[in-house]
Amino acid sequence: MSHTFTRQEGQGNVLSWLPQIEKESGPKYLAIAEALLADVQSGRLKPGYRLPPQRQLAKELGVDLTTVTRAFNEARRMGLIEANTGRGSYVRGKAPEQDNAGPADSPIIDLSMNMPPQPSAARLRERIQEGIAGVLSSPHGLMHLHYQESVGAGPDRAAAARWLGARLGPVPVDRLVVTSGAQTALYAVVRVLVQAGEAIGVPDLTYPGLRAIAEQLKVRLVPVAMDREGIDPAALEDACRREKLRAVYCVPTVHNPTTATMSTQRREAVAEVARRTGIAIIEDDAYGALPRQAPAPIAALAPEITWHIATLSKCVTPTLRTAYVVTPGFADTLRLAAEIRAMSLMMPPLMAALASKWILDGTLDAITAAIREESAARQSIARRTLQGLEFQAHPEGHHLWLTLPERWRRTDLNLYARQSGLALVPSEAFAVGPAPEAIRVSLGAAQNQAVLERGLNLLATVLSHGPSALSSIV
Repeated sequence: MSHTFTRQEGQGNVLSWLPQIEKESGPKYLAIAEALLADVQSGRLKPGYRLPPQRQLAKELGVDLTTVTRAFNEARRMGLIEANTGRGSYVRGKAPEQDNAGPADSPIIDLSMNMPPQPSAARLRERIQEGIAGVLSSPHGLMHLHYQESVGAGPDRAAAARWLGARLGPVPVDRLVVTSGAQTALYAVVRVLVQAGEAIGVPDLTYPGLRAIAEQLKVRLVPVAMDREGIDPAALEDACRREKLRAVYCVPTVHNPTTATMSTQRREAVAEVARRTGIAIIEDDAYGALPRQAPAPIAALAPEITWHIATLSKCVTPTLRTAYVVTPGFADTLRLAAEIRAMSLMMPPLMAALASKWILDGTLDAITAAIREESAARQSIARRTLQGLEFQAHPEGHHLWLTLPERWRRTDLNLYARQSGLALVPSEAFAVGPAPEAIRVSLGAAQNQAVLERGLNLLATVLSHGPSALSSIV
């Protein structure tokens, strides 16, 4: 982040402001907007202060007038400044909220953490405060401070059935378990289905959290080849012939990390293989609520063999540690509840109640819509900035999967990117077997679109050079 200085001049609140951007990477207009954001958030630029005329600032910075104009337009879009004819540009009364912003002077742009963006339009901080206050002040508020059943409280299961019903159709409450996040749910489901030494089929690029679970439970992960839609049914059938699989794990919508989304035909084919070979399906639907339109989950096509996991972490915030499991049947619900009871006793009631309140009053859908819109805008930035590079993405997803140019190796890029101020995730974090020369680029953790564009421009610049040229661009 650039450091800036300010000085008072003349009469009134006329502020001379000059960002030090000569060492900034990426487009200079974004560096200027970033400096404005940092100084407003830190309090160095006070509400109501007038910024220098654009022509004067361009002259002092040694840039074109159009560069400063673009910077001020970006700052207005971010809600930092406002302009009045004849009076110039002024700092607005309050910097926009950035719920997922790191320290203003953080030297690293985070493209590694796969979390939803937190646009100010979502009003997440205020909504959490208001929501918890509303839950506790309700007529039954005290019940959320008591122990509850391991499957979840009745009202929370009913709210979950309503939310899931939009994608799954009618969901019997006796097949629902409320858990403290998708990782807890996945751990418990694996415990129910697989014993130590047994095997699960997984995409050859798979969720790192499942790898950690398998290592702890001594469960074998058998890689299954993927194509542009995800798991290949023929490869799954071959794996079932070679190995005694107990289940197959898949992320049919916006697969992590490749962003592959299965068509309805592909989902039906995977379900048919599972039925024919007698294995269970663990459907991780972490991103299922993000697309405006997506095929029906596998659990809607093959409910009798599918364990469906849906979380609020990717469509609202990871802070709201709430996930729901739809089991194949009532007996499976009891088995899963026993595992939850042994692991964590129950879902924290207050968090579950807040999730239920948001489902029922429409807040959850409103936040998801704001995040979806922000994600689409960030994907648009990525398409523009990374033009010419090979990558897969979903237009409403939080990440993309980038194949490296020939001159690069993922280990070199990860090191050089960190030295350049970028955090990325190389493919070995996901690989079950040989790792391809690719990286996952997460778009949600950057504190705003300007920071994201700056980070992606830096990534594109690094990739356009070979490793030997790094010293000339860092």
